[in-house]
Amino acid sequence: MNLLARREHSRKELKQKLQKRFDDESVIDAQLNQLAEENLQSDSRYAESFVRQRFNRGYGPLRIRQEMRQKGLSDGEISVAMTAEDFDWCASAERVLSRKYGNGCAIELKEKARRTRFMQYRGFSADHFSNLV
Repeated sequence: MNLLARREHSRKELKQKLQKRFDDESVIDAQLNQLAEENLQSDSRYAESFVRQRFNRGYGPLRIRQEMRQKGLSDGEISVAMTAEDFDWCASAERVLSRKYGNGCAIELKEKARRTRFMQYRGFSADHFSNLV
């Protein structure tokens, strides 16, 4: 319960943390099932929270999807969470790019390549930032 009191966790995360503390796999699964039945742990709620948090930190949809897969969420839960709110990915890309490099456009090819790599690392597709670089 202390783990869930701080922030939302996916089922996979909780299971990994509990396996470090306890050895009995069946007890861990039973407790996780009970938490899910009581709606104290929800992967869909976690997914929505995670997307909102990462969007606010300036990450793009590709990176967010990949991180959520690593957290053990299904593609269905990821898709629902990504479409739950109307995120403006282009505006987010513009905000991230201007925070990092200022408002000017790159003149040199080397600088354009650097900005493109940065935006791809942040998880934005070329559709989101191509007119900004």
